[in-house]
Amino acid sequence: MPNAHKVEEVGEIKDRFARSSAVILADYRGLTVKEMEALRVALRASGAELRVYKNTLAQIAMRELALPDLGVLLDGPTAFLFSYGDPVAPAKALVDFAKAHKALELKGGFVDSTITSADGVRSLASLPSREQLIAKLLGTMQNPAASFVRVLAGPAGAFARVLQAIADQKAAA
Repeated sequence: MPNAHKVEEVGEIKDRFARSSAVILADYRGLTVKEMEALRVALRASGAELRVYKNTLAQIAMRELALPDLGVLLDGPTAFLFSYGDPVAPAKALVDFAKAHKALELKGGFVDSTITSADGVRSLASLPSREQLIAKLLGTMQNPAASFVRVLAGPAGAFARVLQAIADQKAAA
């Protein structure tokens, strides 16, 4: 019989899973309390949060939300990274932290209800951020229009330079 505290905690887990665009799992064994706090601060700055839940409660919450079963990814102590916006920035922060702290081991997770491995998380972290992609797209869209305007302005500019040259010749004579 589940007690009220566990029911409340499953509800909290379900809420976080429902709101998140990506959930990344990591094994945090070997990290000190200061390192965990530094990781939480870095992830908070990128729009994500790190929580530790009992694996059985997380499985119950995922089952109730009809999310994919993470199976073997939930073996051992698991830290859940919930990304509520762009999943790339938190993945980058987690991968960078894992490079600096060998005790943190990426397990995998899911992005938009698709299960991914630890290598998938690393490849997600190697992508440009959403803002960078938007800037590249806008630059690509703007380039043909700017080139077209330069081509149209070319003859008028050449005509203006010819008139200026004629005016300079008459002034010199």
